[in-house]
Amino acid sequence: MSRIKYYVLVIFVIFFTFGNAQTEFESDSLYKSSEIKLAIHNAELEEDRGNYYEAINILEKALEISKKIEDKKNVGIIYSRIAKLQYNVDDLDTAKEYVTRAIDAQYEIDDKLNQAVSRYIYGLIFLKDNQIREALDHFKSSKTIFEEERLDELIPEVTLNEAKAHIKLNDLNEANALLDKTVVLATKHDLPLVESSALITSGHVALLQGKFERALSQTMKGSAIAENNNAKELLNRSYKVLSDIYSTQGDHQKASENLRAYINLNDEILSEKRELLSPDKKFQLEISDKDAVIHKQAEEINKQNEATSLNKLTTILSVALITILSLLTLSLYKNNNIRLKTNNMLYKKNEELLTEKERAEIAAKTKANFLSTVTHELRTPLYAVTGLTNMLLEEEPKPEQIQHLKSLKFSGDYLLTFINDILQINKIEANKVELDPEVFNLKNKVENVIAALSNQAIDNNIAIHFEYEKHLPEVFNGDQLKISQILINLIGNSIKFTKDGDIWVRVKKNSKKGKTYNVTLEVEDNGIGISDEKQQHMFDSFSQGSVQINRKYGGTGLGLSIVKGLVEILHGSINLKSNLGEGTTFFVEVPLEETKETVRSQKTEISKKLNKLDLTNVNILVVEDNKINQMITKKILNKMNLKCEIVDNGEDAVEKVRGNGYDVVLMDIHMPGISGIEATKRIRSFDKAQTIFALTAVTLEDKMQEFEEAGFDDIISKPFKQEDFEKKLFSALSNRKSSAEV
Repeated sequence: MSRIKYYVLVIFVIFFTFGNAQTEFESDSLYKSSEIKLAIHNAELEEDRGNYYEAINILEKALEISKKIEDKKNVGIIYSRIAKLQYNVDDLDTAKEYVTRAIDAQYEIDDKLNQAVSRYIYGLIFLKDNQIREALDHFKSSKTIFEEERLDELIPEVTLNEAKAHIKLNDLNEANALLDKTVVLATKHDLPLVESSALITSGHVALLQGKFERALSQTMKGSAIAENNNAKELLNRSYKVLSDIYSTQGDHQKASENLRAYINLNDEILSEKRELLSPDKKFQLEISDKDAVIHKQAEEINKQNEATSLNKLTTILSVALITILSLLTLSLYKNNNIRLKTNNMLYKKNEELLTEKERAEIAAKTKANFLSTVTHELRTPLYAVTGLTNMLLEEEPKPEQIQHLKSLKFSGDYLLTFINDILQINKIEANKVELDPEVFNLKNKVENVIAALSNQAIDNNIAIHFEYEKHLPEVFNGDQLKISQILINLIGNSIKFTKDGDIWVRVKKNSKKGKTYNVTLEVEDNGIGISDEKQQHMFDSFSQGSVQINRKYGGTGLGLSIVKGLVEILHGSINLKSNLGEGTTFFVEVPLEETKETVRSQKTEISKKLNKLDLTNVNILVVEDNKINQMITKKILNKMNLKCEIVDNGEDAVEKVRGNGYDVVLMDIHMPGISGIEATKRIRSFDKAQTIFALTAVTLEDKMQEFEEAGFDDIISKPFKQEDFEKKLFSALSNRKSSAEV
């Protein structure tokens, strides 16, 4: 008797553990029940990895087993889980079909707990499908069962989605109350992801209500929790909400930073999902099944035709004709269904492509706005640094101060070069860079670049050797600025990765055709070298040899990408040869046209021409709100023996021009009150002849059309070279003098 009780107890434990509702306790059924549990567990693992389609395949096989052994409880559970997975991949119609089956199965066996889970999933589907009232009904139903069963840890997630439903109904006060409740419950039951989502959503609601401090505080808390738990999608949501908050408050820099972070992380998430999701195999199988049916029917018709006798030919032909017509009708019907499904799929893919396009456009616009803001904010103080440095160098400084001032000037120029590098790579990628050929001395140009970088070389204990081929001409007609940029980047790169070594700069003739020389610029060093693997990506933007190299030697990885872009614009080519630990050699080949013209110094000519002009009565108005910039511009003008007046806003500038005659107006763009562009438009409404220069730190390429439409005569970009400023000013004064004489 005791042995019978023991077996009964074992059978009861097995029944309780596996939830098996069978009345026959066969070992095969028990094995299949455990197999179902294992399949559900494996599906959960695949779902956590984002492999939704693989999880669905596993559950569908488990569903077949559950139906076979009549395990109704697991049938309902699996239906519900498949519905959730179909919801995750946005197949809402299929999700509704499966969740309805789940609820029916669970209602039949009175499985209240799992029925509550299914109703919650149904609520999520309705919410995504914008059927808000239906969603709230299902959330309320599931929450009631959870409360009855005292499963309090399941309630916070339901409450969170109730809040999201009320947000869609614009019932923000109710949404706030539910979100606060969710935060308390999630904290109590240690549900950090639910807490993070509730806080970020609460920040979004506060933003909609204009409560900016609460919006920022809630979102920052939620973002910190998401980051600590590596919840990328929640962190991505927080970036978007923070961007909206800062944008509404007018903090465009932080808005841009968070929007860029949102776009970058969003692209990373999408990339991961694309790698995980497989193509829609169901559609292919469906088409192949239909083809098989049609093929089988055709075979049957052929067999029937072969088996018929001659005396029934007419009857069989009639039947065959009717059958063929029926099959054709069926085929047309099925083909129309296939075409309809294909069109729906294409429509969905087109929507996805449009979304990607919009995201790319937003990213490009954000990038452009960010660069415009950053370059303006950096160029303005750089104008002061370079201007004051040049003045101090020209005011007979003490001998021991000269080197310091030159270093300061070099640092300012280097920072300006770095800013220009960022703009340059974007212009190259957008195909906005054009050739600007002029007559120049190639040998002198290379020597000047080496001299400019000599201090850096000395700091690394490097000797730079220069070799210029004996029979190669020195004067060419080409884009010397781009050649300078190429050399600065290549030599600077060698200096950075070489210590206590040597650098050889060689200029050689590769070939010649007519007056055009194919000139090879060669930069060799005996530095750390580059591995074969890394050489494949050295010309990519923001590419470095490794994380360790980046940390040790610094740099953004833009230099070689800019070099490659510039070489391609010059219709040249670039190659490298390197061995790890032995050094690197870059070979740049560019076509240059030989010329007999001489290189002239424009600065001397401009100064001479300025001296010939009568500058006694020249009156210049400087419109600038920055006090340091006012002082620098005034000193430059006074040094040129020019008098000027200064105003610090656009309104006063308009009134000054209206009441006085000025030879030139130097107009800043960003000022309090009306901008320089608006002030110029107002001046043009009553004075078409007034000479107005835009003295600005904005990116000219992006604003050129706007400047022209406003009526500026010319544009001077800050920080400017004094000789360029003098040249444009001389041209303007000469034109006004000629007009006055006529």
